Amino acid sequence: MSKKKIMAGCLAAFLAGGIAAVGGICYLVGFRAEHIGDLARFLGARRFIESRYVGDVDDEKLMDGAISGMVQALGDPHSIYLDPEMYGQLMSQTEGSFGGIGVYMGFKDGSVSIISVMEGTPGESAGLRAGDEIVAVDGTPVTEYQPEEVAMHIRGEVGTDVTLTIRRAGEEDKDYTLTRGSIEMKTVAGKMLADGMGYIRIGTFSEHTGREFASALQELEGQGMQGLILDLRENPGGLIKSCVEVADHVVPKGTVVSVIEKNGKKETYESDLAESKYPIVVLIDGNSASAAEILAGALQDTGAATLVGTKSYGKGSVQVVVPMHHDDALKLTIAKYYTPSGRCIDGIGIEPDVEVALPQDATSDVQLEKAEEVLRGKL
Repeated sequence: MSKKKIMAGCLAAFLAGGIAAVGGICYLVGFRAEHIGDLARFLGARRFIESRYVGDVDDEKLMDGAISGMVQALGDPHSIYLDPEMYGQLMSQTEGSFGGIGVYMGFKDGSVSIISVMEGTPGESAGLRAGDEIVAVDGTPVTEYQPEEVAMHIRGEVGTDVTLTIRRAGEEDKDYTLTRGSIEMKTVAGKMLADGMGYIRIGTFSEHTGREFASALQELEGQGMQGLILDLRENPGGLIKSCVEVADHVVPKGTVVSVIEKNGKKETYESDLAESKYPIVVLIDGNSASAAEILAGALQDTGAATLVGTKSYGKGSVQVVVPMHHDDALKLTIAKYYTPSGRCIDGIGIEPDVEVALPQDATSDVQLEKAEEVLRGKL
């Protein structure tokens, strides 16, 4: 047999073995036959980079970039690849304590705005205000990040600095350098108003929100509360579990929210509250999102509350954080949620029962004043 034939035979055997190996991998991970070519392209590109790229190649960074690129290609602002640092920060935030500057942010149409500033935080000390637009973080324009990445880059180790470029109406862009502090997230605050009306604001839904809400509610009930104003304005959402824990105190027995996955699998969360104890008015605005909309939607659908304010944000999707093998994770949108009446408000938002805008030049909280008026009429 000639050398050419021997070489051709070896090459054919090599290719057949490679294809069989790729096919075996595809079978094991559940890929369909048409994905074999895609996997071969990926492996070929990686091998070409490793063998021919003129500079040093960090295999771990190469794989991180590939995974991140796949997630970004989805075009979903709520799905993101979390490297070890970002994953650690996310876990710290949901546990209720993290290193940061103490601001809540809203993400819309490619811009990042501060929607509220927590008291006693570096953000307040630096003079940041609600309505400020964050243009860059440490000199990098926010347009180069996914929304979730902006927040992750602002957070960090306590005692370290972060520089924000802030755009404020009527002023030139200005850099603010802030030293990150330990942000203890007390997510619930309550007080008594006039005429037996109680007021509770929920800033976000974190790990301890349910317990904080129950404590605030009990305290107001002890002071003779006859009706409740629940303020969900500028609440970006958070954990569904905490949202349902709050709903147990205010939403009548039955469905709070249904979560439906791509394959049709449905999970329903319910309230065990026998009946509403008192009339409720809920304040919402364009920055009320996710878990805040779940609670507002359930109260509206069950007739347990009247909603006052402006249309909510419209984030009706559910994300899950899946840990991977190198202290990293994927945060991926896996389902949409539906209110008790079957509404999916993703990209739509919730319309208030009584629409009241808050003018930028308002000298008083006209939305809260309207909520008091509406609640007073129910007492």
